[in-house]
Amino acid sequence: MDSNGPLDDRGFYRLVACAAPPDGPCTKPFYRWRKTTLTVGIVERAPSFLGGKLKRAEAAAVRAVQRLNAAGMGLTLVPDEGNPDIAIHLLDVPRGNVIPAPDLLKGKTMANAITALDVTGSTITGAVIGFSNTITLRQYESVMLEEITQALGLITDIQNPHYLTRSILSQNADNSLKTLGVQDKMALIRHYPPD
Repeated sequence: MDSNGPLDDRGFYRLVACAAPPDGPCTKPFYRWRKTTLTVGIVERAPSFLGGKLKRAEAAAVRAVQRLNAAGMGLTLVPDEGNPDIAIHLLDVPRGNVIPAPDLLKGKTMANAITALDVTGSTITGAVIGFSNTITLRQYESVMLEEITQALGLITDIQNPHYLTRSILSQNADNSLKTLGVQDKMALIRHYPPD
Protein backbone atom coordinates (compact mmCIF):
# COMPACT_ATOMS: atom_id res chain seq x y z
CA MET A 1 0.00 0.00 0.00
CA ASP A 2 1.50 3.31 -1.16
CA SER A 3 1.94 6.36 1.03
CA ASN A 4 4.42 9.19 1.39
CA GLY A 5 6.25 10.60 4.38
CA PRO A 6 5.63 9.82 8.04
CA LEU A 7 2.13 8.66 8.95
CA ASP A 8 0.49 9.34 12.28
CA ASP A 9 -0.12 6.28 14.46
CA ARG A 10 -3.74 5.88 13.39
CA GLY A 11 -2.86 6.11 9.70
CA PHE A 12 0.04 3.68 10.01
CA TYR A 13 -2.05 1.16 11.96
CA ARG A 14 -4.97 1.30 9.56
CA LEU A 15 -2.66 0.93 6.56
CA VAL A 16 -0.95 -2.23 7.84
CA ALA A 17 -4.02 -3.74 9.56
CA CYS A 18 -6.87 -3.10 7.11
CA ALA A 19 -5.11 -1.79 3.96
CA ALA A 20 -6.56 1.69 4.37
CA PRO A 21 -4.90 4.36 2.23
CA PRO A 22 -4.05 7.55 4.15
CA ASP A 23 -7.38 9.21 5.10
CA GLY A 24 -9.27 6.49 3.22
CA PRO A 25 -11.52 3.56 4.16
CA CYS A 26 -10.33 0.04 4.94
CA THR A 27 -10.08 -2.23 1.91
CA LYS A 28 -9.66 -5.45 3.95
CA PRO A 29 -11.17 -6.62 7.26
CA PHE A 30 -9.19 -6.36 10.48
CA TYR A 31 -8.01 -9.97 10.84
CA ARG A 32 -7.21 -11.09 14.40
CA TRP A 33 -6.50 -14.23 16.34
CA ARG A 34 -9.11 -14.72 19.07
CA LYS A 35 -6.76 -16.34 21.56
CA THR A 36 -4.02 -14.92 23.73
CA THR A 37 -1.36 -17.61 23.23
CA LEU A 38 -0.20 -18.76 19.80
CA THR A 39 2.27 -21.48 18.87
CA VAL A 40 4.89 -20.90 16.17
CA GLY A 41 7.23 -23.44 14.62
CA ILE A 42 9.08 -24.75 11.59
CA VAL A 43 7.17 -27.78 10.34
CA GLU A 44 8.93 -28.46 7.03
CA ARG A 45 12.63 -28.37 6.21
CA ALA A 46 13.46 -29.03 2.56
CA PRO A 47 16.85 -30.73 2.00
CA SER A 48 18.10 -27.56 0.28
CA PHE A 49 18.05 -25.87 3.71
CA LEU A 50 20.33 -28.34 5.45
CA GLY A 51 23.44 -26.81 7.01
CA GLY A 52 23.91 -23.08 7.48
CA LYS A 53 20.55 -22.08 6.01
CA LEU A 54 18.64 -24.26 8.44
CA LYS A 55 20.60 -23.01 11.45
CA ARG A 56 19.99 -19.41 10.34
CA ALA A 57 16.26 -20.03 9.83
CA GLU A 58 15.85 -21.71 13.22
CA ALA A 59 17.77 -18.94 14.99
CA ALA A 60 15.72 -16.30 13.17
CA ALA A 61 12.47 -17.92 14.32
CA VAL A 62 13.65 -17.89 17.95
CA ARG A 63 14.68 -14.23 17.75
CA ALA A 64 11.44 -13.19 16.02
CA VAL A 65 9.37 -14.79 18.78
CA GLN A 66 11.49 -13.06 21.43
CA ARG A 67 11.14 -9.65 19.76
CA LEU A 68 7.40 -9.99 19.24
CA ASN A 69 6.87 -11.13 22.83
CA ALA A 70 8.83 -8.08 24.02
CA ALA A 71 6.61 -5.67 22.03
CA GLY A 72 4.05 -5.35 24.83
CA MET A 73 0.98 -6.67 23.00
CA GLY A 74 -1.68 -8.81 24.67
CA LEU A 75 -0.62 -11.94 22.81
CA THR A 76 2.12 -14.43 23.66
CA LEU A 77 3.98 -16.54 21.12
CA VAL A 78 5.28 -19.96 22.16
CA PRO A 79 7.69 -22.10 20.09
CA ASP A 80 6.09 -25.43 19.16
CA GLU A 81 6.84 -27.53 16.09
CA GLY A 82 4.12 -30.14 16.73
CA ASN A 83 1.04 -28.57 15.15
CA PRO A 84 1.60 -24.82 15.49
CA ASP A 85 -0.93 -22.07 14.88
CA ILE A 86 1.70 -20.36 12.69
CA ALA A 87 3.39 -23.06 10.60
CA ILE A 88 6.67 -22.21 8.87
CA HIS A 89 7.68 -24.19 5.77
CA LEU A 90 11.22 -24.02 4.39
CA LEU A 91 10.34 -24.91 0.81
CA ASP A 92 12.41 -26.18 -2.09
CA VAL A 93 10.93 -23.41 -4.25
CA PRO A 94 12.94 -20.51 -5.69
CA ARG A 95 11.71 -16.94 -5.68
CA GLY A 96 9.41 -16.32 -8.67
CA ASN A 97 8.19 -19.92 -8.97
CA VAL A 98 4.67 -21.18 -8.28
CA ILE A 99 4.30 -22.90 -4.91
CA PRO A 100 2.96 -26.50 -5.21
CA ALA A 101 2.08 -26.98 -1.50
CA PRO A 102 0.98 -26.57 1.32
CA ASP A 103 -2.67 -25.79 0.65
CA LEU A 104 -2.83 -22.17 1.85
CA LEU A 105 0.17 -21.26 -0.34
CA LYS A 106 -0.57 -23.56 -3.28
CA GLY A 107 -0.64 -21.71 -6.61
CA LYS A 108 0.84 -18.48 -5.23
CA THR A 109 4.09 -17.05 -6.58
CA MET A 110 7.01 -17.34 -4.18
CA ALA A 111 8.73 -14.20 -2.94
CA ASN A 112 11.67 -14.37 -0.50
CA ALA A 113 8.93 -15.54 1.83
CA ILE A 114 5.15 -15.43 1.79
CA THR A 115 2.43 -15.56 4.45
CA ALA A 116 -1.15 -16.76 4.04
CA LEU A 117 -3.91 -16.61 6.64
CA ASP A 118 -6.72 -19.10 7.15
CA VAL A 119 -9.67 -16.99 8.23
CA THR A 120 -13.28 -17.42 9.23
CA GLY A 121 -14.93 -14.04 8.90
CA SER A 122 -12.40 -11.72 10.50
CA THR A 123 -10.95 -14.39 12.81
CA ILE A 124 -7.58 -15.94 11.97
CA THR A 125 -7.71 -19.68 12.58
CA GLY A 126 -4.30 -20.57 11.14
CA ALA A 127 -1.33 -19.11 9.31
CA VAL A 128 1.27 -20.58 6.98
CA ILE A 129 4.61 -19.01 6.10
CA GLY A 130 6.69 -20.28 3.19
CA PHE A 131 10.39 -19.47 2.75
CA SER A 132 12.07 -19.70 -0.65
CA ASN A 133 15.28 -21.66 -1.12
CA THR A 134 16.87 -18.60 -2.75
CA ILE A 135 16.67 -16.23 0.22
CA THR A 136 20.14 -15.12 1.31
CA LEU A 137 21.54 -15.86 4.75
CA ARG A 138 21.62 -12.21 5.77
CA GLN A 139 17.89 -11.82 5.04
CA TYR A 140 16.54 -14.56 7.32
CA GLU A 141 16.28 -12.56 10.53
CA SER A 142 14.48 -9.61 8.97
CA VAL A 143 12.16 -11.67 6.77
CA MET A 144 11.23 -14.08 9.58
CA LEU A 145 10.23 -11.18 11.84
CA GLU A 146 8.24 -9.55 9.05
CA GLU A 147 6.36 -12.71 8.10
CA ILE A 148 5.43 -13.70 11.66
CA THR A 149 4.26 -10.10 12.26
CA GLN A 150 2.06 -10.41 9.17
CA ALA A 151 0.76 -13.77 10.41
CA LEU A 152 -0.61 -11.88 13.42
CA GLY A 153 -2.92 -9.93 11.10
CA LEU A 154 -0.79 -6.94 10.07
CA ILE A 155 -0.89 -8.36 6.58
CA THR A 156 -0.38 -5.27 4.39
CA ASP A 157 3.11 -4.11 3.43
CA ILE A 158 3.82 -0.40 3.46
CA GLN A 159 5.40 1.16 0.35
CA ASN A 160 6.83 4.44 1.54
CA PRO A 161 10.49 5.56 1.45
CA HIS A 162 10.16 7.04 4.96
CA TYR A 163 9.68 3.54 6.41
CA LEU A 164 12.62 1.81 4.69
CA THR A 165 14.62 1.88 7.93
CA ARG A 166 11.70 2.41 10.31
CA SER A 167 9.31 -0.52 9.80
CA ILE A 168 9.72 -4.28 9.48
CA LEU A 169 6.63 -4.09 7.22
CA SER A 170 8.32 -1.89 4.60
CA GLN A 171 7.85 -3.49 1.18
CA ASN A 172 10.84 -1.74 -0.34
CA ALA A 173 13.38 -2.42 2.40
CA ASP A 174 16.47 -4.50 1.64
CA ASN A 175 15.67 -6.83 4.54
CA SER A 176 18.41 -5.34 6.69
CA LEU A 177 16.07 -4.20 9.49
CA LYS A 178 16.06 -6.90 12.17
CA THR A 179 13.93 -5.30 14.86
CA LEU A 180 10.42 -3.93 15.15
CA GLY A 181 10.07 -0.22 14.51
CA VAL A 182 8.36 2.08 17.01
CA GLN A 183 5.16 2.17 14.96
CA ASP A 184 5.31 -1.60 14.34
CA LYS A 185 5.12 -2.11 18.11
CA MET A 186 2.34 0.46 18.38
CA ALA A 187 0.35 -1.35 15.67
CA LEU A 188 0.77 -4.72 17.41
CA ILE A 189 -0.43 -3.24 20.72
CA ARG A 190 -3.45 -1.62 19.02
CA HIS A 191 -4.27 -4.92 17.34
CA TYR A 192 -3.82 -6.94 20.54
CA PRO A 193 -4.24 -4.57 23.50
CA PRO A 194 -2.73 -5.86 26.72
CA ASP A 195 -5.19 -6.54 29.55
